Amino acid sequence: MKFELDVHTHTIASGHAYGTITEMAKAASEKGLKLLGITEHTHAMPGTCDDIYFQNLRVVQRELFGVRLMLGAELNIMDYEGHVDLSKEIISRLDLCIASIHLNIYRSGTVEQNTQAMIKAMRTPGVDIIGHPDDGNCPVDYEKLVLASKEYHALLEVNNNSPRLPYRLNSKENIITMLKLCEKYDVPVVLNSDAHYMTDIANADHTLPILEEAGFPKELVMNYSAEKFEAYIAWNREHKI
Repeated sequence: MKFELDVHTHTIASGHAYGTITEMAKAASEKGLKLLGITEHTHAMPGTCDDIYFQNLRVVQRELFGVRLMLGAELNIMDYEGHVDLSKEIISRLDLCIASIHLNIYRSGTVEQNTQAMIKAMRTPGVDIIGHPDDGNCPVDYEKLVLASKEYHALLEVNNNSPRLPYRLNSKENIITMLKLCEKYDVPVVLNSDAHYMTDIANADHTLPILEEAGFPKELVMNYSAEKFEAYIAWNREHKI
């Protein structure tokens, strides 16, 4: 089975990525993807685009080179209450939203505080995915997180950059813990490249071996069906906005 989607990627608009929308879509097509999500960093991230960028995404066509596009944002989780740095009005216009903790923005707290921050972000209207919840520098209670993922219909991400970045602590071990709990509670996950350059799209060279080691069932991996993933997001747009 081949991946049909990668929905956490960045273009030059994020300030520290290096391709355009057109270049990213072309690369996704060449890799055989059906669906590409482009999720630019929101304004709390240094160097990224202003809010007006997200307000004007309606002008971009949603299919290029035979690849369907979902255009959205990677929101920053700002505090222990799960506040994010984009208004609900703008979020409601986007195709897709990831909410992530970035430690240059968020101050890591206790396990309880960090877990609460992610869970409250899940409950934000329009939030579809919690990005890279695996960094041991920001410890969480994975059982609570997995159960909240199921309750609030927000996917947990397995991010390919996490195990290859030296500053994310114990990512592999944390991913395996999360996967075991997702299997236990029948909770799906999504694998994403977090690509900041075209050649990295659909790259799962670090995460697929972890899934294999964990014995994680393919039927709980969203990447094998673009239609299944799109239906998941459509449910959120109907019920969470």
